[in-house]
Amino acid sequence: MATDTQSILADADKLGVQVAQHPAVAKYRAAQKAVAEDPDASRLLRDFDRLLETLGRQEQTGMPVTDAQRTQIESLQSQIMTHIKVKNLNMAQLEFVDLLRKVNQAIQGKLTDLQPQGAGGPRDPRAGR
Repeated sequence: MATDTQSILADADKLGVQVAQHPAVAKYRAAQKAVAEDPDASRLLRDFDRLLETLGRQEQTGMPVTDAQRTQIESLQSQIMTHIKVKNLNMAQLEFVDLLRKVNQAIQGKLTDLQPQGAGGPRDPRAGR
């Protein structure tokens, strides 16, 4: 039975609603909110992001990371890893990403005949005639 694009998109919309109602999504949203409402956690993450941006720009220009910067990033990483709300956010994000991975695998599992066959790409059913 052939399926049209609109039908697939309607089913995708239903799937999106189901995923949005999954407990992993609620947990992730709550953890994001908890971090956003915690000035200390928000500051730590902002500082860490800014430092990573600075180091990235330095790397692009060929400037090495200084010992002070290395110490600063290690200190921020340590503070982030021990902050309970940030830890909860990381765990919730892992659960959320795992849910999306499982959904994607379930979809891809139905498309196994489209997977490349060796180095030659998809197998042509007319080959060998």
